[in-house]
Amino acid sequence: MSQSFEVAIVGSGFGGLATALRLAELGRRVVLFETLAYPGGCASTFSHKDFSFETGATLFSGLGDGQLFQRWNQHYDLGLEFETLDPVVAMRTPGWQLAIPAQRQQLIERFLKPAGAPRQALLGFFAYQEKVADALWRVLDDPDLLPPFGFKSLCRHAARATAYWPILRSAGQPLSDVLKSFGLGDYAPLRTYLEALCQITVQCGVDEAEAPFALGTMDYYFRGTGHVRGGIGKLAWGLVEAIRSLGGEVRFLDRVKRVTALETAGFQVETRRGELKAEQVVANTLPQSLRRLVPDLPAELPWLESLESQVAGGWGACMLYRVIPCEPGATPHHVELIGDPQAPFLEGNHIFCSASAEGDGGVEPRQRTLTVSTHVDLGVMADMDDAAKAAYIETVQRRMDATLRSLAPKRFNEPLFAMTASPRTFERFTGRASGYVGGVPRRFGLDNYRSLIPPPVVPGLYLVGDSIFPGQSTLACALGGYKLAERLAS
Repeated sequence: MSQSFEVAIVGSGFGGLATALRLAELGRRVVLFETLAYPGGCASTFSHKDFSFETGATLFSGLGDGQLFQRWNQHYDLGLEFETLDPVVAMRTPGWQLAIPAQRQQLIERFLKPAGAPRQALLGFFAYQEKVADALWRVLDDPDLLPPFGFKSLCRHAARATAYWPILRSAGQPLSDVLKSFGLGDYAPLRTYLEALCQITVQCGVDEAEAPFALGTMDYYFRGTGHVRGGIGKLAWGLVEAIRSLGGEVRFLDRVKRVTALETAGFQVETRRGELKAEQVVANTLPQSLRRLVPDLPAELPWLESLESQVAGGWGACMLYRVIPCEPGATPHHVELIGDPQAPFLEGNHIFCSASAEGDGGVEPRQRTLTVSTHVDLGVMADMDDAAKAAYIETVQRRMDATLRSLAPKRFNEPLFAMTASPRTFERFTGRASGYVGGVPRRFGLDNYRSLIPPPVVPGLYLVGDSIFPGQSTLACALGGYKLAERLAS
């Protein structure tokens, strides 16, 4: 007789991990399946030739006082070492540099400092941005305020209604319109900063980004964001142990091959190692992967088809992984480089580089690891044959190297070990269809607010992850899983 669980979760990205942990906290019988030998999905730490690298993301939020990951770190004694950095990121272009500090006011002062800076316009814009960001981040800091809402949470929102009014001012508009309203549409330093930030956080540029989302993510560097010593995999493994300590099961190297709805109720889950039954199933996957996982889904599912289309408008990533020399006692260092601020912030022209602390990642003393990433347009690659795709990726990686050589510290360009990764690599190792990363681009429009409570795909079957609200960061994926767990357990 096969085993039976209340909830089976497919995939141990942070959406799946948070769903499993919260369900286990609520006393539900839960099992989590992972194809790989380690957890974290796109936000994981992997090993190669005894070196450890971050799969993708390298800066993480949610570890400040009172935030979700910090609460779990303390409650379950995960032993996570979190370092706040100052500057958080150093941004460089051929003619301009900005050290992004850990405090919003210091950042504002750096924009105000240059001779000729439009002081009043900048002060007005940042005052408005602060109101929007404070309203949104208070919701992220308190999962009870995220949808779906109970009576108490609705009352709390009603009491804070005036704090949400600034959001209405720019809802449905691109961030560029907000900049223009403050007379900053063509102010190059701010525009460059925001183009780079938006491409990483809301997955599109200033002319497309939904303004409240972009204004909120402008606070990303100030809200419990920093470096996890030893990699984000330390947090992922800590959550695995927390799940197991509460009686939940986590099964690695056990790929889910098929999920079938039963005639009565629930689902049969066929895995590499056997079969089991589950009352409900949560897929921590992209929507593009769901039909392969659940072949008997109805032919027409408008919500799922819409979500697939939104993901398809997103990006893949090219990566460079290196081991580089460093000075004794070197601390983590993050650099964002833009080769040409007038060109698209893609394809090696815009790269994010993260250097670990000395000796971190399995390296020798006076060495550290370097992770470099850039976005690539998977739509451009869709109609290419394999040879053309390989040539395109090679061109992007050469441009990444050129941007590094021209703008990065010299030691970044003295690799003791080097390897690359592409969308095909992401697809192979993380299971992301076509290698999509980053979730749904938050392009402007009121449609962004119609999916705050994602419906089940079919009764009992749910999606979680960076394509599902609130999505798009490790913290947001975990918050989505946390809220889904409470919904399933209610």
